[in-house]
Amino acid sequence: MLVVKFGGTSLGSIEAISNVITILGDKDHAGNVQVAVASAFSGMTDGLIELARKAQAGDSAYTGMLQSMQDRHRETAAYFLKGTERDTAFSLIETMFAELIRILDGIVILQELSLQTLDRIMSFGERLSAALLARILTGAGIPAVYLDTRELIKTDERHGNAQFLMKETFSNIISFFHTLTKPVLYVASGFIGSTLQGAATTLGRGGSDLSAAIFGAALEAEEIEIWTDVDGIMTADPRLVKNAFKIDTISYIEAMELSHFGAEVLYTPTIKSTLKKGIPIYIRNTFNIKGGGTRITEEAEESAYPIRGISSMHNVSLVRIQGSGMVGVAGFSSRLFGVLARKGINIILITQSSSEYSICFAILPEDAAPAIAGLTEEFEREISSGAIDEPIIEGNLAIVAVVGSRMKHTAGISGRVFHALGRNGINVIAIAQGSSELNISAVIGRQDEVKAVNAIHEAFFLAGVRSVNLFLMGTGLIGGTLLDQIADHREVLARDHRVRINLVGAANSRYMVFSPEGMDPKQVKALLANTVLQNPAQPFSLPLFIDKMQSLNLPNVAFCDCTADDAIASQYAAILQRAIPIVTPNKRANSGSFEYYNKLISYSREQSVPYLYEVTVCAGLPVISTLRDLFLSGDKVRRIEAIVSGTLSYIFNNYDGSKSFSALVREAKAKGYTEPDPRDDLNAMDAARKALILARECGIPLEFSAVTIEPLLPKACFEAPSVDAFFTELEKADAGFEKRRSEAEQEGKALRYVAVIEAHSARLSLRAEPPESPFRSLVDADNMVVITTDRYNTLPMVIKGPGAGAQVTAGGVLADIVRIARTLV
Repeated sequence: MLVVKFGGTSLGSIEAISNVITILGDKDHAGNVQVAVASAFSGMTDGLIELARKAQAGDSAYTGMLQSMQDRHRETAAYFLKGTERDTAFSLIETMFAELIRILDGIVILQELSLQTLDRIMSFGERLSAALLARILTGAGIPAVYLDTRELIKTDERHGNAQFLMKETFSNIISFFHTLTKPVLYVASGFIGSTLQGAATTLGRGGSDLSAAIFGAALEAEEIEIWTDVDGIMTADPRLVKNAFKIDTISYIEAMELSHFGAEVLYTPTIKSTLKKGIPIYIRNTFNIKGGGTRITEEAEESAYPIRGISSMHNVSLVRIQGSGMVGVAGFSSRLFGVLARKGINIILITQSSSEYSICFAILPEDAAPAIAGLTEEFEREISSGAIDEPIIEGNLAIVAVVGSRMKHTAGISGRVFHALGRNGINVIAIAQGSSELNISAVIGRQDEVKAVNAIHEAFFLAGVRSVNLFLMGTGLIGGTLLDQIADHREVLARDHRVRINLVGAANSRYMVFSPEGMDPKQVKALLANTVLQNPAQPFSLPLFIDKMQSLNLPNVAFCDCTADDAIASQYAAILQRAIPIVTPNKRANSGSFEYYNKLISYSREQSVPYLYEVTVCAGLPVISTLRDLFLSGDKVRRIEAIVSGTLSYIFNNYDGSKSFSALVREAKAKGYTEPDPRDDLNAMDAARKALILARECGIPLEFSAVTIEPLLPKACFEAPSVDAFFTELEKADAGFEKRRSEAEQEGKALRYVAVIEAHSARLSLRAEPPESPFRSLVDADNMVVITTDRYNTLPMVIKGPGAGAQVTAGGVLADIVRIARTLV
């Protein structure tokens, strides 16, 4: 024998009621269901409450609302019923609404609305839907009888949230059904009962679930089915976590924990009522009848995951009371919780310091003021003497709960939870874990709720998939190439390496665009060019872009700066302080003041917020990471010699006397090895910034002004008013360059522009390199870094390869983004 319950959305439309008829008429339910509990039509309960409030305020608008409600029920009856059955239903509807109007008229006259009267008004929703559904089922060939549960379910007198009286209620139900001579399907009004004196009461929001549980427990049903508009209990709220999925089986205790902390599929008292009887509860979807559901049993099948699910309460307050007068004082907790009990305040979560110096507890915001008043009164003497402090309240908080029976036997669960929160910059205000180790709960800021639930869900349920929600600044040569690489390799990264890159924001110097759901990398340039119809792009603002990264409140966010902009680099500290990792090829931050460089590095290290800039030196070559590995392994760098400019490398690698120096510079410009104005490369400033970064990575606290730079060009070249004038001046210097080249050649050497970092200095100069120099092996625009350490002494470490170019630079940036992903789990 089954007891079933249909929620408001399961009865809220013609389609939904048609599905209910299909369900109750199928082979699994026909003849097997003794009680079908009906909720009010969707939105009806809220509408009835609003009617009552308007009547109390003397607002005549309630009459129009009342007519709409009546029309809705009449239209439903007219669709499913014909002839005398329809007329009977119309008469029933008119009678009930006439009674409702009389009550509302009385409220208007008295301008008073008691909780008892409000309960009576709310009861009309379930009474109407159950009575109408019974007639619709009968008309569809499924004989059914309406059952007004006020006659059977007896409660205390706590109007608005009454507690049912088990002994009286079970006795009434058993007596009623034992008198039946043949099985009949009763359609019972959910949510409502009555006091022993007969006054209508309601069982609290979700009370229709409880009604079904009461009938199931009293009649010892084989199973209770709860039909709703979702496929079952999910691993998280799908409104918050888009990749949440259905839990097939779950234990009573796990389900109670999830529902206690905010999972809205099931009402917590429902589970309590069936727990002692061991009756399974099956959550199913009225709109996906064949889709299975979630079965709640005493012993659920073991989950394939370390946890069963995550739930959250999005608005709580935390009350804290503390002081030395609490330490070792017997009965203090009894007094504290006694005050709250007398005021009818429900405690959601409790945590106490091991020193007994403080106790804090979470409650609903509306209970905060009476809680503070009660505690202040109860402990007036202790507060006056200074033994304890005045109670403190903190609002605008949320609770995230991680639930699962496997947690007790699996090490590292709490570590993974708090790593996910910390990695996303979410501050934990209070923590609670019961001795059963079934639940870990954390109180956090309300603004972080969505981010926290998503971060924890990904950490446990995505089977090692690590995602990055990426914000990209700059879509020029490097940024544009990066977009292409992300588009080309996104599927491979997801399939083979379990890394997912979700581009959620992008900007150039004119526009910016955001999409929390993610954008196609191939479409970003068009969006930012503002050439797309209905374009979501907006004018660029750096402060707004940074604020948007935080306000979207996405988990696992990273910021990638593919510009060479000083203004953007100056905001790195602010971005890191928001717990947003940074990936960048922009050298400006690390080659600015040493104080700023040190601030970024220190903050990244101390707060564990990744700051990755591998490609600032030698593009995709692993130079910076190698230096860090050497330091971590205990080695000491004694000297670095490096060619770090692709432009200068190309020019001097090919400067063999067959062409003049100025002709080689023209050739390098034509091949794209130089900036549009070659002086931006030949002034060696870019190479000097790279040398400075290497020096700082070696622990040398240099400022840029301390880097010694040998000028390559005569002063007249830099003073030339245009690029053409520059080349004219450069041709005048060809003889001088040829003289130095030929002198080096006569000694068997060749010219190379080399950076040297050692002791407490960094310098760049044009040197004549002998045949055995590793720099003589370079071709075209290759870079090379030669590292001499205590271990690599007689034979230095050499890192060599392309040190410039959009593909290798963007590839290095992409590799750093993937490294960010690897820190997430």
